[in-house]
Amino acid sequence: MSLNDWAKAGWLKPQSPTRDQVGKIFGVVDRDLEDAKATLSPDGQFNIAYNAALQLCAIALLAEGWKSEKLNAHHRTISALPVILGSARQDDADYLDACRAKRNGLEYDAAGKVSAKEAKELREFAVELRAVVIAWLEAKHPDLSPWKK
Repeated sequence: MSLNDWAKAGWLKPQSPTRDQVGKIFGVVDRDLEDAKATLSPDGQFNIAYNAALQLCAIALLAEGWKSEKLNAHHRTISALPVILGSARQDDADYLDACRAKRNGLEYDAAGKVSAKEAKELREFAVELRAVVIAWLEAKHPDLSPWKK
């Protein structure tokens, strides 16, 4: 299914991206990656690292001209990753979707559902995903890259 098909299904809405907007979201990513290293509970570190990874998915979706509708927005934003970056990223989307479910449990069910190791793994994953998204953005949408002059 293409992103246009997703829009026809009511899952996405068109969004006109700007370099400034993309740069600001990268600012959120970078803040969260730094904050995820702070002396917090593993739950807190995991939640912050999850947000960094989610925002990276949102950058890719935005660069393609879309934004998720509110219903199931996190799931759709994550699920768009292999549609945008290619099927080789399906495992990444599956991992992030599992993190999404775990994060929901942290937010709404009970504390202490993740280990320090899991929080660190998610942060490291987000750091790697950041590099992938930057490379993709510079190749596919160089006009939106905050680093391109």
